[in-house]
Amino acid sequence: MHITIHLFAGLADRLGTSTLQLDIPTTTLTVNELKEFLYTAYPSATSQLQVSFVAVNQEYALPERPIHSSDEIALIPPVSGGEETAEQHHNVTEHATEDGMYVITSNPLQVDQVTSKVIHRNHGATLSFVGTTREMTGEQKTIHLEYEAYIPMALTALQNIGLEVHHKWPGTLCAISHRIGVVHVSEISVIIAVSSPHRDACYEASRYAIERLKNTVPIWKKEIWDNGSTWLGYQQGPWNPLEPN
Repeated sequence: MHITIHLFAGLADRLGTSTLQLDIPTTTLTVNELKEFLYTAYPSATSQLQVSFVAVNQEYALPERPIHSSDEIALIPPVSGGEETAEQHHNVTEHATEDGMYVITSNPLQVDQVTSKVIHRNHGATLSFVGTTREMTGEQKTIHLEYEAYIPMALTALQNIGLEVHHKWPGTLCAISHRIGVVHVSEISVIIAVSSPHRDACYEASRYAIERLKNTVPIWKKEIWDNGSTWLGYQQGPWNPLEPN
């Protein structure tokens, strides 16, 4: 079986490529069997492979899910919220869902532009969460951040967050825009705009949306310092994007 696997963030750095072309001597393969094959083929990356999830056709896959040669396969290391490759940088300007409510872009983000998408005449509360690049973390000075995204899957994941918000707080509207590429200190990396008839739901939905984004959306963050850099993954315990929300 011949398969292509897309790689991202620190995993791509470790293996020195953004895609793997594999010929596996079997006609049937599950997600778990694929990971076992990778542990043997790339022992130096075993620790990173173990904490990564397999996505099949842009969905996080359970271990027993079968894989076919025609599937789109990606390895998703723990998400953080990473640098795009040079090839992506030249091609990407803006990608959005059909309704325009969920956007991934290499362009600067504007709070008013995102917030305007959720303004509703029957909503008495509107809240915008704005995430920016922080310069100092303890004694470590950040020069800038670099974000990378598995764009088609990330857009679907953002849209799913909006659907979850609407289900949990009926009538609530949600719009999310996330920037990729270089984001300098004090610049905006993410905007989550929420509106609801009442403020309690608005506060709750906004907090829910950012926490779900950090846990499920395949976007990675690379922190650049004056003396080095590192990829930042999920920082709230063991990462499992398949946990019930």
